[in-house]
Amino acid sequence: MATFDLLIRDGTLLTTSGEERADVAVLDGRIAMIGSLGRAGAATTIEARGLYVLPGVIDTQVHFREPGLTHKEDFESGTRAAIKGGVTAVFDMPNTKPAIVDEATFEDKFRAIRTRSWCDFGLYVGASPANVERLEALELMPACAGVKIFMGSSTGDLLIPDDETLKKVLFAGRRRVAVHCEDEPRLKARRPIAEKAGQPSAHPEWRDEQTAFEATSRLLALARLAGRRVHVLHVTTGQEMDLLAGHRDIATIEVTPQHLTLAAPECYERLGTRAQMNPPIRGLIHQERLWRAVADGLVDMIGSDHAPHLPEEKARRYPDSPSGMPGVQTLVPIMLDHVNAGRLSLRRFVDLTSAGPARAFGIARKGAVAVGYDGDFTIVDMAAKRTIVASWLVSKCGWSPFEGRAVTGWPVATIVRGRVVMLQGEVIGEPAGSRLRFAEALNL
Repeated sequence: MATFDLLIRDGTLLTTSGEERADVAVLDGRIAMIGSLGRAGAATTIEARGLYVLPGVIDTQVHFREPGLTHKEDFESGTRAAIKGGVTAVFDMPNTKPAIVDEATFEDKFRAIRTRSWCDFGLYVGASPANVERLEALELMPACAGVKIFMGSSTGDLLIPDDETLKKVLFAGRRRVAVHCEDEPRLKARRPIAEKAGQPSAHPEWRDEQTAFEATSRLLALARLAGRRVHVLHVTTGQEMDLLAGHRDIATIEVTPQHLTLAAPECYERLGTRAQMNPPIRGLIHQERLWRAVADGLVDMIGSDHAPHLPEEKARRYPDSPSGMPGVQTLVPIMLDHVNAGRLSLRRFVDLTSAGPARAFGIARKGAVAVGYDGDFTIVDMAAKRTIVASWLVSKCGWSPFEGRAVTGWPVATIVRGRVVMLQGEVIGEPAGSRLRFAEALNL
């Protein structure tokens, strides 16, 4: 019988056909066989009886900030948090310093992280008024996840606030564009609400539902005019979900674990500025609409929007406190807990975190447990009961909005292209992540 690099025995595999009790073998980084592999040998064997073997989880929205700094998140610490939480690949956003807006800054970042990433990765390029003419070429760079547009001001300096520039960006290229939808003119006009309140509980009033809806409406109208596919990030309102349901031919949808789990006003009372993110955590009415969209198949993927800020940064007086919270390490356990609570099936979880991202962005050889695909696996114990504690977290910010939360369902192994990089909570080996390959940017 053949000898493989990795053999996972007797797990419950989530394949495109459903659940299957079987062995899976990896050779040269790819899945070589699935089935009852009897006496097959391997350099590494994992006994997975009682565990679920899922396709590797892909987090399509992280902000790992400036590479190389010791006091903030960098790619090494961010991807280490990812694999410890069961994530095998990430898309990193461009609002770093310097912003990733051209070939030089893209290559600088790639050189800085290529030997420091624990998981596979794609990098977004940020759209700005200054680089519109270069976006068509930039989106085809190796490892480029696509173009990111900020319609409303958030962390960083990237901003496309007006329709004329937005239209130019949408006509400049052909790949799916990821968009942060908040209306900048309305944000500016309503900022005095936040300044007068001085409390984070005013965040969803300042950046209200209409701020999100107006931006999403503008985006969809211009995207249809340009014939451009768009991906609407971190959708937070029922109104947006109703609107997006009529544009499924051009628009895909992301929601975050935070918006599915936390709700106003309780989260602001308990967490203060640590609950502050853009778009905001809203009330239970909107959260229930998000869950309905998940159940109806309207949502395409879950992204963590991992945006780590140090406690002292988050402690600034609102609204001068930065928006964003960590989430890449907690995405899997939080969502598995929702699976166990009956809010979605495990198969739907797989579609939202593996198959959906691969399908929407054309990620080559990712998103399924199938022969010929990369040997990426997130192995989970659906019966494990754990509490999320600070000592488990490895992000440099050192905190989570979910600290103290008891969950059922836990990642026990993370495998990237046949390499076991996390097992039973321990990080193994050295960083060996590789750039993701996108079908629309392949240089064959």
